[in-house]
Amino acid sequence: MTDRDFDLFAIGAGSGGVRAARFSAQRGARVAVAEERYLGGTCVNVGCVPKKLFMYASHFRADLHEASAGYGWTIGETNFDWPTLRDNKTREIERLNGIYEGLLRDAGVQHFDGRATIVDAHSVEVAGQRYTAENILVATGGWPTVPEIPGVEWAVTSNELFSLDELPRKAIVVGGGYIAVEFACIFDGLGVDVTQLYRGPLFLRGFDGDVRRHLAEQVRLRGIDLRLETNVTAIEKKGGGIVATLTDGSALEADLILFATGRHPNVSDLGLEEAGVEMARDGSIRVDAYSRTNVPSIWAIGDVTNRINLTPVAIHEGVCLSETLFNDNPRSPDHENVPAAVFSQPPVGTVGLTEEEARERYSSIDVYRSVFRALKQTLTGGEERTLMKLIVDRETDRVIGLHMVGPEAGEIIQGFAVAIKAGATKADFDATIGVHPTSAEEFVTMRTPIES
Repeated sequence: MTDRDFDLFAIGAGSGGVRAARFSAQRGARVAVAEERYLGGTCVNVGCVPKKLFMYASHFRADLHEASAGYGWTIGETNFDWPTLRDNKTREIERLNGIYEGLLRDAGVQHFDGRATIVDAHSVEVAGQRYTAENILVATGGWPTVPEIPGVEWAVTSNELFSLDELPRKAIVVGGGYIAVEFACIFDGLGVDVTQLYRGPLFLRGFDGDVRRHLAEQVRLRGIDLRLETNVTAIEKKGGGIVATLTDGSALEADLILFATGRHPNVSDLGLEEAGVEMARDGSIRVDAYSRTNVPSIWAIGDVTNRINLTPVAIHEGVCLSETLFNDNPRSPDHENVPAAVFSQPPVGTVGLTEEEARERYSSIDVYRSVFRALKQTLTGGEERTLMKLIVDRETDRVIGLHMVGPEAGEIIQGFAVAIKAGATKADFDATIGVHPTSAEEFVTMRTPIES
């Protein structure tokens, strides 16, 4: 212990900051955390959790009106009420906020409700009050990035989307990352006429090429007007809606336009530069393998470091930090073979290398790919197809990439991620008996690699 006020002062009470604070306090450290917005951060309040709830809501229309008839169900008149979904979501988020508050309190963490800034290497200020700390942790997450174009003030970001007064009849979604793809699918599932615009040749940059192409086909089959190599140059307000001018000179009318055009590290005016903390060119905080900045007493985890911007990764980094600082167990976060999902319709699940990455890294690989109609679709007449793909290092037989586009992809990929992390080989997959009839069994029944 030192004569400072705290052993650790965390700025930001998102998933990573809360986990680091709790675990550190449980190991005997004197810990404080400051949060200027909401407990739980982006994920709980305007990210993963409400988005997944909205995704669930968006599935009902297709199940009720398309899938059910083939299974003998006749559904009468139905109606979707946006305020009911929105308000029920808000109640659930408020419940989670209370849980986070209780977790901090029960762990003995002092919670400051307000904006904290760094004064120097061992001092922070909150609401005009200065506190000293042996270690300072920055875990302030990310913030939506919007382009500087005329009329952009008429657009919304994911921050505002969960609290709209009304559900739009027609929406424009701008962007090609997972947030844009997910919201385009959510809107479409809720009955909104959706146009998605992306400036590049194919969305979900960084994902496996087959996954990207397959999902583009599937969302178009659902009725989403996906326009690639197209962007917005200006927005005008028109009556109760907006008009977007596109790069080809055409105009597109809608009730709402969402910019999901990336996120940037939320580091503005935190005092990092004044404290001498080095920043990367992309605006993120530069850290070493243990999440330590160039200032020995200042650390950073989560999206502000722009390593892998996923909630479970931030949580993992928070655990490693507490181990390093307060458990005499220096531990660096492991960012290899991190599974991820895109909750599109159909969803994407992925772990390991893409085919493109594998071809760059390995001298020879085998690729196994299967595209099929899931059993559920056989009675519905639906056109949806599932994609499954394995990438294998030919020299060691180890499975180095696994990808899926299809129902419950996120749930399925979690289990297979354990196998990939454990170094499973294709022979291990082949020796595993499948659960029949499931889509997941396809991963253990693919026997013939496709030609390069």
